[in-house]
Amino acid sequence: MKVAVTGAAGYLGTNLIPQLVERGHEVVAIDRVAPTTSDPAVTWVEGDVLDPASMRTSLAGAEVVYHLVALITLAKNNDLAWRVNTEGVRVTAEAALEVGARRFVHTSSIHSFDQYRAGGHIDETAQRSDNPELPVYDRSKWTGELELRPVIERGLDAVIVNPTGVYGPVDNPKQLSRVNRITIDSARGRVPAMIGGGFDLVDVRDVAMGLILAGEKGRTGENYLLGGHMTTLLDLCRMAAARAGAKGPRFAIPPRAIGALIPVLEPIGKLVNSDILSKAALGAIISAPVVDHSKAERELGYQPRSAEQTVHDLVDFVLGARAA
Repeated sequence: MKVAVTGAAGYLGTNLIPQLVERGHEVVAIDRVAPTTSDPAVTWVEGDVLDPASMRTSLAGAEVVYHLVALITLAKNNDLAWRVNTEGVRVTAEAALEVGARRFVHTSSIHSFDQYRAGGHIDETAQRSDNPELPVYDRSKWTGELELRPVIERGLDAVIVNPTGVYGPVDNPKQLSRVNRITIDSARGRVPAMIGGGFDLVDVRDVAMGLILAGEKGRTGENYLLGGHMTTLLDLCRMAAARAGAKGPRFAIPPRAIGALIPVLEPIGKLVNSDILSKAALGAIISAPVVDHSKAERELGYQPRSAEQTVHDLVDFVLGARAA
């Protein structure tokens, strides 16, 4: 079967495409920067999710479209991120409908749910990110889902998945995601202390499988949370350090102390050109909502692997690649 993947060169796309190929699919990999590949089952094409003609051409002949493109930022406002994460969803969905794709799988995010107003628990019915004070990424991911709804009403068979905090291999060792970078820094013994709190973290390979399962079994118009396990940052770092034989963090700074310091930390972060010390980066970790992904388990057969397995595989992958 011919399938299309937007944002194919990104972190999730890099993990999704091999699983699609393993299942015997012919993959059209769409990105603005296409890496070279020798796999005859993968055809790389350049596409722009803000250009309807470009997307119609790129998606032509695809039976299933996996829409992964998103611009991730911790900024309060970002015009390009807003357009890509909202208008880009609509343009790609409309193109999929026009070329006759039989299924559209949209990758949204846990951030489309308002983690500050969720009351400590998030499932598919939780409060959405419609508060204008939230970071642009949160608001745009929710609005992107709203942009998809009218296209579903016009006949597109679409399903939405909402991954939690994604980590694990395969990732680019030279440009690791935030969570992966913290994990590997700990494996190298570079993290003497850690921020308290935690988050639901999910293996990127499990998210890729969740996308495939949603395409095969998901109900039209439904959301499916793709979670993993609630993991404190202290435990994450200590698992990574233990795997590499390094010294892990000795203590964690209490979440309440971090929360009180955010007004002070944010200006410092801006001075050093870092968004790690922002409310957007720290708020979800401090609130630490419990994520219920039982709907995906029941309806899709989704089963995430253990946090320990992901951490071990990530440390082995990155440090092994460095040694090689």
